[in-house]
Amino acid sequence: MEPQSDNSSEQQQVQPQRRPRGFAARAAAEATAIEMESMSPNDSGLTGGGGGKGKKEREREKERTKLRERHRRAITSRMLAGLRQYGNFTLPARADMNDVLAALARQAGWSVDPDGTTYRSSPAPPPTMPITPSPMIPYPVRSIESPVSTTALKNCSTKTPLDCQTPVLRIEGNLSPAMSLDSAVVAGPKNEKYPSVNPVNSTRCLEADQLMRDAGPQEHVDDYSGTPYVPVYVMLPTGVINSFCQLVDPEGIRQELTQLKSLHVDGVVVQCWWGIVEGWSPQKYTWSGYRDLFDIIRQFMMKIQVVMAFHESEVNESGDVLVSLPKWVLDLGRDNQDIFFTDREGRRNSECLSWGIDKERALKGRTGIEVYFDFIRSFRTEFDDLFVEGLISAVEIGLGASGELKYPAFPEKMGWAYPGIGEFQCYDKYLQQSLRKAAKVRGHLFWARGPDNAGQYNSRPHETGFFCDRGDYDNYYGRFFLQWYAQTLIDHADHVLSFASLAFEGTELIVKIPSVYWWYKTSSHAAELAAGFYNPTNHDGYSPLFNVLKKHSVTIKYVCPRLLYSGEGNDEAFADPDGLSWQVLNSAWDSGLPIAGQNALSSYGKEGYLKILETAKPGNDPDSHHMSFFVYQQPLSLLQSEFGFSELDSFIKCMHGNSFDSA
Repeated sequence: MEPQSDNSSEQQQVQPQRRPRGFAARAAAEATAIEMESMSPNDSGLTGGGGGKGKKEREREKERTKLRERHRRAITSRMLAGLRQYGNFTLPARADMNDVLAALARQAGWSVDPDGTTYRSSPAPPPTMPITPSPMIPYPVRSIESPVSTTALKNCSTKTPLDCQTPVLRIEGNLSPAMSLDSAVVAGPKNEKYPSVNPVNSTRCLEADQLMRDAGPQEHVDDYSGTPYVPVYVMLPTGVINSFCQLVDPEGIRQELTQLKSLHVDGVVVQCWWGIVEGWSPQKYTWSGYRDLFDIIRQFMMKIQVVMAFHESEVNESGDVLVSLPKWVLDLGRDNQDIFFTDREGRRNSECLSWGIDKERALKGRTGIEVYFDFIRSFRTEFDDLFVEGLISAVEIGLGASGELKYPAFPEKMGWAYPGIGEFQCYDKYLQQSLRKAAKVRGHLFWARGPDNAGQYNSRPHETGFFCDRGDYDNYYGRFFLQWYAQTLIDHADHVLSFASLAFEGTELIVKIPSVYWWYKTSSHAAELAAGFYNPTNHDGYSPLFNVLKKHSVTIKYVCPRLLYSGEGNDEAFADPDGLSWQVLNSAWDSGLPIAGQNALSSYGKEGYLKILETAKPGNDPDSHHMSFFVYQQPLSLLQSEFGFSELDSFIKCMHGNSFDSA
């Protein structure tokens, strides 16, 4: 009887649990159902077989949920990019639905406080005279009633401009994060040109491209008068200095500079080649040819930007390589080929040194960083007088292939052709050691390898298991590898710039960023990943890099996308040069970095020059951002070119804040 009394007393002490209601009840029921589904008869603890199986199933479901979430975020990012590009919405880089709603409300005439308080502002008095566009804005601002997506464009009519009457914002239906922005209809006042009472039920609709032409800039398209002054520099040809560091044609240089002076160019860019100055023996620097060149430029009182070129020069029109790496470095490479970048097949690329030897004494007792610093210090000492005079205005630090901060993932001499995805360049023994160390720190030593399903140089993303939609690039191993690959690029820039900042203290430093725009509309951004930028649709690959560059107070020189890419099968390549430019430029400006530009191809037509101007001076930027300077390059010197100077002259005038005159 005594045990029974104990049980009864314990039952009396137990308080009955409250029964969940409403949302809590539904959530509890769903949790119970999931738990029951994952359990098996052996989950009671008597045997250990069923519990492990249920746990694996739950892990797989978590992974599927993460994939669905990443897919949703990718769609959201594309819609937000469309709002920024075509609707002039000033949305932050990682905008959410609150930012979208606030932007819609502000453009409809409401005031939105930071805490979310929304109220109607006092209406402004009607203007007594016609409002004319400001000369500071080369393009008219698009109407706020621009559709928010291509789908909405095909289902609504054009609205009246802001100065006709007070617009009214109406959002049809509920707008939630789970909904597509295409389901939101922004309604405004009627337009006499395109009458429509109901924008959703109207039978008179326009195609998206027609609407974009009507809403886009049509007036003052060539008028850049009153815009900010952007200095223009012209890059001198590579062949002005020969392999013995001698000035080839002094009189030709004078004629070239005379022509540039007549075009009101602000300065010139001179590439100082490592393969020429330290070409024959380590730590024996020859600067005589560059001294003669700088003395001539000084006579014309033009500014000089200098490039520390630690790479192999590009191929000229005849197919011959003009400048290679130093001869003594190439000799070392015959005995130790791992000082060069290497692809999966073991092919070596001598465009530049592998970043794996940045801290390895593989260059006759010196590390890669020490070799770069010795060269930089020698230049700074040799031309100290030019720095004191202020003749040298900036120094660009070469950080990779073509002087750009990137892996040499697209070598034409290896057979690459646009729009191939390229290949990872991390198979020399030094980078492989770094990868093994990173995998060991992560606790997964079997991850110390490059992907074996990433295709070849001319593969397409969907042809590979790594870059295809839901491919290995986004699983646990893929994210680890790409993070390490991109971090190696960032570390290289950080190490070299740390020493360059010491040598060139007080002088503007420049870092060249490429535009890898093909396959940008795919989920993986395969070409960017191969080049070292971990920038798929669900990951921002430029902000971490720019945060490091901000530490060294550098100016980013962005290589403007190729102007003639439309004839290269851009639809097949899912290319989006404008989308990439928007991301890179705004990410840099958000990080507080100044932006400069450089053309990737010579463009002799007015259309090409206007495209550069649109990038250098975005007319719809509410913060009035613009490039700090622009570098114009061409394969041949101006004296050897077969085109006139009128359009180039007009282009420079527009950069300086004048109108485009194609006469």
